[in-house]
Amino acid sequence: MDWMSIIPPLVAIVVVFWKKEVILALALAVLCAELLIVVNDASVSSLLAPINAIERVVDTASSPGNTRVLIFSVLVGALLAFIRDSGGVTATVNYLVNKGVAKNRKQVGGLTMFTGIAVFIESNLSVLTAGIFARGLYDRFGMSRARLAYIIDSTSAPICILILLNGWGAFILSLLDAYELPASSASILWGSVFFNFYAIFTLLIVAYTISADKVHGPMVEEEVSLTKSTVVQETAEATKARFMLLPLLTMVISMVGFMLWTGDGVLSQGSGSKSVLYATALATAVAYGLLLVHKRFTHQEAVTVGFKGMGELLPLVTIVLLSLTLGNSLKILGTGAFVAGIVGEFLPLVLIVPMLFLAGAVMSFTTGTSWGTFAILIPIGVPLIQTLGLPPSLVIAAILGGGVFGDHCSPISDTTAVSSLAAGCDVLTHVKTQLPYALIAGAMTLVAYFVASLIMIG
Repeated sequence: MDWMSIIPPLVAIVVVFWKKEVILALALAVLCAELLIVVNDASVSSLLAPINAIERVVDTASSPGNTRVLIFSVLVGALLAFIRDSGGVTATVNYLVNKGVAKNRKQVGGLTMFTGIAVFIESNLSVLTAGIFARGLYDRFGMSRARLAYIIDSTSAPICILILLNGWGAFILSLLDAYELPASSASILWGSVFFNFYAIFTLLIVAYTISADKVHGPMVEEEVSLTKSTVVQETAEATKARFMLLPLLTMVISMVGFMLWTGDGVLSQGSGSKSVLYATALATAVAYGLLLVHKRFTHQEAVTVGFKGMGELLPLVTIVLLSLTLGNSLKILGTGAFVAGIVGEFLPLVLIVPMLFLAGAVMSFTTGTSWGTFAILIPIGVPLIQTLGLPPSLVIAAILGGGVFGDHCSPISDTTAVSSLAAGCDVLTHVKTQLPYALIAGAMTLVAYFVASLIMIG
């Protein structure tokens, strides 16, 4: 199989940029992956590939973790519709502007980034909270939704991989604990924070974009050609700010509580997928209850608004489902392991860490999953630490940064879809406008790892 295992992600990427259609690209990639799987199995007819593709979607949707992600994505549609159509967004925007908290574009950007950093407990919750909170403010100050999607996406994953008091940290620790290392897994992981150059550079570039109020590349076009439909979407008459603020506060606070509950009192051990679903469901219920108590809508009107909101997000939910399905198919094909092989066995020592970063980026880009990249590359990187005496924290940081970098560039990543969903931005527009920023941070990171390797390894 080997090199053929990269054909499905290549099909997805080519179709995305050729036809500008993500759902078609992902569907064809899944079909291609399943065709390769059955071709490799002499006992199964290749004619069954379409049937197997459907069954793969069913298997993916039947996974408890994936089902939670899908239900959460649908519920977000109802929550967004409740706080938008109730007039809560408009009222919150007016309140923040009148109080001087968000009186110019720089303050709005800073508030968005701060919100994403503050909710470091879970990446999906971070982008969701910051995206919902800032939508109306970006519309008010004539800033594109593409800029919002970039800021929340490029803040959430980097901050989650730097702070690590979350599911990301617990997952990586569980991978490291399986090996005999020169120091404790926790100390190596915390040490990687200072060497995670991609996350640091990305946050610095976001901060620059906000403080200078300047955008570059395709983002300039989006700023100039703001569509009327985006602005009109948030023009419900201002009512009460509590219609927006109370559900969001409920979601953030209950998320912490659910993480503690599912983790038996240990925050980093909590289940991110369970907690974000429970928190979103509770926030949606609070939003619904507020609408009834304050007689903003009747029960029937609220139900209609909620289902309308869910319907608006069905295309994005489909993208999330297909991207998860493709990830499962690629796991069977061994795409990640093949891409990891580009590191090679005979590289000079000073090139191993930069190549691990590149391998993580390519793998994450082609598979659409940073966590899957961690799961494959850490078992490859740790033996290099053990046999070649490489600095553990530097190696782990390169793997983690590469996974996040590839995820930021990938049009087939589920986190790309969630960020677009939260910002109310087209998926391809988000990928196109974020790519130049991610590539700059990636290039700087590659140089930084080469320099660090020269200093620390020689």
